[in-house]
Amino acid sequence: MYEKLKQVLVEEMSINPDDIKPDAELINDLGFNSLELADLVVLCEEKFDIVFKDADLPGLLTVRDVVDYLEANA
Repeated sequence: MYEKLKQVLVEEMSINPDDIKPDAELINDLGFNSLELADLVVLCEEKFDIVFKDADLPGLLTVRDVVDYLEANA
């Protein structure tokens, strides 16, 4: 799942693949703003056929958090 998410981040969000590490913070390390975070959620919902719960979104701080969420809910 990590590699699939990394592919989405590189191809859809134009993130440098060298910057994507499991512990990379979406905002502080990858430079996401709130709109880009929303875009990532929509992309993940489309690509992985899941629905993110609004209450869970504040807990998605790092790449690992997103991977763990996808694995738990896919």
